[in-house]
Amino acid sequence: MDPQFVLAAGFYVVFVLSTVLHEAAHAWAALRLGDDTAQQAGQVSLDPIPHIIREPIGMVLLPILTLAFIGWPLGFASAPYDPVWADRYPRRAGWMALAGPAANLLLFLLAAAGLRWGLAGGLFQAPETLSLYSVVETAGSPVGRSFAIFLSLVFVQNLLLLIFNLIPVAPLDGSAAVALVLPSRTFSSYSRLVSQPGMSIIGLVLAWNLFPLLFEPAYLAALELVYGSLSLG
Repeated sequence: MDPQFVLAAGFYVVFVLSTVLHEAAHAWAALRLGDDTAQQAGQVSLDPIPHIIREPIGMVLLPILTLAFIGWPLGFASAPYDPVWADRYPRRAGWMALAGPAANLLLFLLAAAGLRWGLAGGLFQAPETLSLYSVVETAGSPVGRSFAIFLSLVFVQNLLLLIFNLIPVAPLDGSAAVALVLPSRTFSSYSRLVSQPGMSIIGLVLAWNLFPLLFEPAYLAALELVYGSLSLG
Protein backbone atom coordinates (compact mmCIF):
# COMPACT_ATOMS: atom_id res chain seq x y z
CA MET A 1 0.00 0.00 0.00
CA ASP A 2 1.21 3.52 -0.81
CA PRO A 3 2.94 4.93 2.33
CA GLN A 4 1.64 8.42 1.52
CA PHE A 5 -1.92 7.13 1.42
CA VAL A 6 -1.43 5.37 4.77
CA LEU A 7 -0.03 8.57 6.29
CA ALA A 8 -2.93 10.63 4.93
CA ALA A 9 -5.47 8.08 6.21
CA GLY A 10 -3.81 8.12 9.63
CA PHE A 11 -3.85 11.89 9.69
CA TYR A 12 -7.56 11.93 8.84
CA VAL A 13 -8.29 9.43 11.61
CA VAL A 14 -6.37 11.60 14.10
CA PHE A 15 -8.27 14.67 12.89
CA VAL A 16 -11.63 12.95 13.44
CA LEU A 17 -10.59 11.58 16.85
CA SER A 18 -9.34 14.98 18.04
CA THR A 19 -12.30 16.93 16.67
CA VAL A 20 -14.92 14.53 18.02
CA LEU A 21 -13.39 14.62 21.50
CA HIS A 22 -13.29 18.43 21.30
CA GLU A 23 -16.96 18.73 20.40
CA ALA A 24 -18.10 15.99 22.79
CA ALA A 25 -16.32 17.87 25.59
CA HIS A 26 -18.23 21.05 24.70
CA ALA A 27 -21.50 19.12 24.71
CA TRP A 28 -20.76 17.33 28.00
CA ALA A 29 -19.73 20.56 29.73
CA ALA A 30 -22.85 22.36 28.51
CA LEU A 31 -25.01 19.55 29.87
CA ARG A 32 -23.28 19.67 33.24
CA LEU A 33 -23.73 23.45 33.34
CA GLY A 34 -27.43 23.47 32.52
CA ASP A 35 -27.87 23.38 28.74
CA ASP A 36 -29.01 20.07 27.25
CA THR A 37 -29.23 21.30 23.62
CA ALA A 38 -26.20 19.30 22.48
CA GLN A 39 -27.34 16.22 24.37
CA GLN A 40 -30.67 16.34 22.56
CA ALA A 41 -28.73 16.44 19.28
CA GLY A 42 -26.70 13.37 20.27
CA GLN A 43 -23.42 15.29 20.59
CA VAL A 44 -22.51 14.04 24.08
CA SER A 45 -20.84 11.09 22.43
CA LEU A 46 -17.47 9.89 21.18
CA ASP A 47 -19.25 8.23 18.27
CA PRO A 48 -18.14 10.27 15.24
CA ILE A 49 -21.37 9.68 13.32
CA PRO A 50 -23.54 12.37 15.04
CA HIS A 51 -20.73 14.90 14.64
CA ILE A 52 -20.22 14.01 10.97
CA ILE A 53 -23.96 14.18 10.28
CA ARG A 54 -24.07 17.65 11.83
CA GLU A 55 -21.07 18.97 9.85
CA PRO A 56 -20.38 16.70 6.84
CA ILE A 57 -18.48 19.40 4.95
CA GLY A 58 -16.25 20.31 7.88
CA MET A 59 -15.71 16.73 9.04
CA VAL A 60 -15.35 14.90 5.72
CA LEU A 61 -15.20 16.94 2.53
CA LEU A 62 -12.94 19.83 3.60
CA PRO A 63 -10.34 17.79 5.55
CA ILE A 64 -10.03 15.24 2.73
CA LEU A 65 -9.60 18.02 0.14
CA THR A 66 -7.02 19.87 2.22
CA LEU A 67 -5.15 16.62 2.89
CA ALA A 68 -4.98 16.01 -0.84
CA PHE A 69 -3.84 19.52 -1.76
CA ILE A 70 -1.76 20.79 1.18
CA GLY A 71 -0.98 17.61 3.11
CA TRP A 72 -2.80 18.68 6.29
CA PRO A 73 -6.46 18.16 7.28
CA LEU A 74 -8.31 21.42 7.86
CA GLY A 75 -11.94 21.29 8.85
CA PHE A 76 -14.52 22.30 11.39
CA ALA A 77 -17.27 20.94 13.60
CA SER A 78 -19.73 22.35 16.10
CA ALA A 79 -21.86 21.44 19.06
CA PRO A 80 -25.22 23.25 19.34
CA TYR A 81 -26.03 25.30 22.41
CA ASP A 82 -28.84 27.55 23.60
CA PRO A 83 -27.83 31.20 22.98
CA VAL A 84 -30.35 32.37 25.58
CA TRP A 85 -28.58 30.19 28.17
CA ALA A 86 -25.18 31.53 27.04
CA ASP A 87 -26.36 35.16 27.33
CA ARG A 88 -27.85 34.52 30.77
CA TYR A 89 -24.81 32.64 32.08
CA PRO A 90 -21.74 33.96 30.21
CA ARG A 91 -19.28 32.40 32.67
CA ARG A 92 -20.90 29.00 32.30
CA ALA A 93 -20.69 29.46 28.54
CA GLY A 94 -17.05 30.37 29.01
CA TRP A 95 -16.33 27.10 30.82
CA MET A 96 -18.25 25.23 28.14
CA ALA A 97 -16.09 26.92 25.49
CA LEU A 98 -12.90 25.95 27.34
CA ALA A 99 -13.92 22.30 27.56
CA GLY A 100 -13.12 21.67 23.89
CA PRO A 101 -9.54 22.97 24.02
CA ALA A 102 -9.13 21.20 27.37
CA ALA A 103 -9.90 17.90 25.63
CA ASN A 104 -7.24 18.68 23.04
CA LEU A 105 -4.80 19.57 25.82
CA LEU A 106 -5.43 16.16 27.39
CA LEU A 107 -4.73 14.33 24.11
CA PHE A 108 -1.65 16.47 23.54
CA LEU A 109 -0.25 15.67 27.00
CA LEU A 110 -0.97 11.95 26.60
CA ALA A 111 0.84 11.95 23.26
CA ALA A 112 3.74 13.92 24.73
CA ALA A 113 4.02 11.41 27.59
CA GLY A 114 3.98 8.52 25.12
CA LEU A 115 6.67 10.14 22.98
CA ARG A 116 8.89 10.88 25.96
CA TRP A 117 8.42 7.38 27.37
CA GLY A 118 9.39 5.89 24.01
CA LEU A 119 12.48 8.09 23.79
CA ALA A 120 13.56 7.32 27.34
CA GLY A 121 13.04 3.59 26.78
CA GLY A 122 14.94 3.50 23.51
CA LEU A 123 11.87 2.64 21.44
CA PHE A 124 12.00 6.00 19.65
CA GLN A 125 14.80 8.28 18.58
CA ALA A 126 15.08 11.82 17.29
CA PRO A 127 14.63 11.99 13.52
CA GLU A 128 17.31 13.51 11.35
CA THR A 129 14.87 16.28 10.53
CA LEU A 130 11.99 17.16 12.83
CA SER A 131 8.69 17.77 11.07
CA LEU A 132 5.02 18.07 11.89
CA TYR A 133 4.61 14.48 10.70
CA SER A 134 7.64 13.05 12.49
CA VAL A 135 8.38 14.21 16.02
CA VAL A 136 10.17 10.89 16.63
CA GLU A 137 11.15 7.92 14.53
CA THR A 138 12.12 4.31 15.04
CA ALA A 139 14.12 1.82 13.07
CA GLY A 140 12.11 -0.99 14.59
CA SER A 141 9.15 -2.97 13.34
CA PRO A 142 6.36 -1.57 11.14
CA VAL A 143 4.16 -1.55 14.24
CA GLY A 144 6.72 0.60 16.05
CA ARG A 145 6.97 3.00 13.11
CA SER A 146 3.18 3.25 12.92
CA PHE A 147 3.02 3.97 16.65
CA ALA A 148 5.65 6.71 16.30
CA ILE A 149 3.74 8.33 13.45
CA PHE A 150 0.41 8.07 15.27
CA LEU A 151 1.74 9.70 18.44
CA SER A 152 3.45 12.42 16.40
CA LEU A 153 0.21 13.23 14.59
CA VAL A 154 -1.86 13.26 17.79
CA PHE A 155 0.78 15.49 19.42
CA VAL A 156 0.83 18.07 16.62
CA GLN A 157 -2.88 17.97 15.68
CA ASN A 158 -4.03 18.63 19.24
CA LEU A 159 -1.47 21.34 19.86
CA LEU A 160 -2.76 23.01 16.69
CA LEU A 161 -6.41 22.73 17.76
CA LEU A 162 -5.61 23.91 21.28
CA ILE A 163 -3.82 27.07 20.19
CA PHE A 164 -6.07 27.99 17.28
CA ASN A 165 -9.31 27.63 19.22
CA LEU A 166 -8.06 29.73 22.13
CA ILE A 167 -7.49 32.81 19.97
CA PRO A 168 -10.11 35.21 21.40
CA VAL A 169 -11.99 36.09 18.21
CA ALA A 170 -15.36 34.92 16.94
CA PRO A 171 -16.30 32.22 16.12
CA LEU A 172 -13.49 30.48 18.02
CA ASP A 173 -13.79 29.18 21.58
CA GLY A 174 -11.54 31.90 22.94
CA SER A 175 -14.17 34.55 22.21
CA ALA A 176 -16.52 32.97 24.78
CA ALA A 177 -13.78 31.89 27.19
CA VAL A 178 -12.70 35.50 27.80
CA ALA A 179 -15.85 35.82 29.95
CA LEU A 180 -13.82 34.05 32.62
CA VAL A 181 -11.19 36.81 32.79
CA LEU A 182 -12.95 40.01 31.71
CA PRO A 183 -15.23 42.08 33.96
CA SER A 184 -18.90 41.49 33.16
CA ARG A 185 -19.47 44.93 31.62
CA THR A 186 -16.33 44.69 29.47
CA PHE A 187 -17.27 41.20 28.28
CA SER A 188 -20.81 42.36 27.40
CA SER A 189 -19.35 45.08 25.18
CA TYR A 190 -16.89 42.65 23.63
CA SER A 191 -19.63 40.07 23.05
CA ARG A 192 -21.82 42.61 21.28
CA LEU A 193 -18.88 43.59 19.08
CA VAL A 194 -17.95 40.06 17.98
CA SER A 195 -21.59 39.15 17.35
CA GLN A 196 -21.95 41.84 14.67
CA PRO A 197 -22.54 40.60 11.09
CA GLY A 198 -19.31 39.73 9.34
CA MET A 199 -17.22 39.59 12.51
CA SER A 200 -16.83 35.80 12.29
CA ILE A 201 -15.20 36.12 8.87
CA ILE A 202 -12.97 38.94 10.09
CA GLY A 203 -12.12 36.87 13.17
CA LEU A 204 -11.14 33.83 11.12
CA VAL A 205 -8.93 35.92 8.82
CA LEU A 206 -7.28 37.50 11.85
CA ALA A 207 -6.81 34.13 13.56
CA TRP A 208 -5.38 32.59 10.39
CA ASN A 209 -2.74 35.32 10.26
CA LEU A 210 -1.99 35.25 13.99
CA PHE A 211 -1.76 31.49 14.24
CA PRO A 212 1.75 30.99 12.74
CA LEU A 213 3.13 33.58 15.17
CA LEU A 214 1.61 31.67 18.09
CA PHE A 215 2.19 28.12 16.90
CA GLU A 216 5.92 28.25 16.21
CA PRO A 217 7.04 29.17 19.75
CA ALA A 218 4.43 26.82 21.22
CA TYR A 219 5.68 23.96 19.05
CA LEU A 220 9.29 24.57 20.11
CA ALA A 221 8.18 24.59 23.76
CA ALA A 222 6.24 21.38 23.15
CA LEU A 223 9.33 19.71 21.71
CA GLU A 224 11.21 20.72 24.83
CA LEU A 225 8.47 19.02 26.84
CA VAL A 226 9.03 15.81 24.87
CA TYR A 227 12.80 15.84 24.66
CA GLY A 228 13.73 17.83 27.76
CA SER A 229 17.31 16.98 28.64
CA LEU A 230 17.29 14.06 26.19
CA SER A 231 19.58 14.53 23.24
CA LEU A 232 18.04 15.58 19.93
CA GLY A 233 20.89 13.75 18.18
